[in-house]
Amino acid sequence: MFARALLVLYTALTVLIGKYIYMSKKISIAPLGDRVVVRPAEQEQEMKSPSGIIIANSGTSEKPSRGEVVAVGPGRIDAGKTISIGVKKGDMVLFAKYGHEEVEVNGEDLYIIGESNILAVIK
Repeated sequence: MFARALLVLYTALTVLIGKYIYMSKKISIAPLGDRVVVRPAEQEQEMKSPSGIIIANSGTSEKPSRGEVVAVGPGRIDAGKTISIGVKKGDMVLFAKYGHEEVEVNGEDLYIIGESNILAVIK
């Protein structure tokens, strides 16, 4: 009985140590071409109408269409020349609602967006 309990404890510790080692590895992401990695902004939980009435955001699962640029690709190549992207790391941008790919890196949801789907920079 003692040997079985010891085996269960050893297995549990092995799993926990494995998860710790996996989680401690940081994965970096570098977009290719004219793509940009964006951290989506948090959605507001409630809105106010012009008359001051608070409208709860109940159950609307609309994806955010703005976020912070986390990484920028080198740019697109046109006639042998690299044309750089018009945004930089740290910029807040507006982007098309359905023009992105969702990825998860280090437990964080990120969007990979082509430069043509970035609509504006928020200043």
